[in-house]
Amino acid sequence: MIHAILKDKPTKLFLGFTAFFCCNALIAEAIGTKLFSLEKIFGIQPANFTLFGQGGLSFTLTCGVLLWPLEFVITDIINEFYGPKAVRRISFTAVILISYAFLMYFLAIRIPPADVWLKSSSQQGVENIQTSFNAIFGQNMRIILGSLIAFLVSQVVDVAVFHKIKKRTGNKYLWLRATGSTLVSQLVDSYVVLFIAFSGIFSWQLILAVGIMNYLYKFSVAIILTPVIYFVERRIEKYLGHEVSKKMKFAAMGKSEEILSHD
Repeated sequence: MIHAILKDKPTKLFLGFTAFFCCNALIAEAIGTKLFSLEKIFGIQPANFTLFGQGGLSFTLTCGVLLWPLEFVITDIINEFYGPKAVRRISFTAVILISYAFLMYFLAIRIPPADVWLKSSSQQGVENIQTSFNAIFGQNMRIILGSLIAFLVSQVVDVAVFHKIKKRTGNKYLWLRATGSTLVSQLVDSYVVLFIAFSGIFSWQLILAVGIMNYLYKFSVAIILTPVIYFVERRIEKYLGHEVSKKMKFAAMGKSEEILSHD
């Protein structure tokens, strides 16, 4: 039986997407402690915007945003071929694994370091590697909680918007439902994490301003990645075959094979 399951192309594809989705999300969370300047990548000075009375704003982002757009590409692809239940399944799986990872980080931080490790790192120019380790892996609990809740909420919103558009357009206009759902869900994601992590610490004006700066980046990336969704869709249809792909898309919409046969 297990061999039959592993030979099934839709099953193998779903397992591959699930593995990449969870791994990519975990890496994004792990590298999210580092901030970078988007302007510096292009060799220009910080933007220094003023929004809601908050001056000196620029595109200072976490490294996690480099990977999160891929999560929404995969979400849209899985939505297209497997439906909302599959998206919810991999989303909860990712959250469970990320929570497990942060628990292990927490325990690793509290394990006493070996003297040889501290000494060897000092010789490499790191004054106290335990302090550095704590700073990298010991994220603030509000940020962790905000990130996980924002991820789940935005996934639910993405699924809802995607299928609302798909019910109106059918299998046409993939770009509209994929990009449209991502743009809405990313707006939700940007503000949920900020309000949970920084409410009472930052003023609401600063939270709104930072949220807009983050969303401008996510908005731009969502538009840029739209051709990637079409490329992946074509590769999947080639891998699965036209008939299997068509049946999967109709099933993802909640339509039966009887409807498919008359389509």
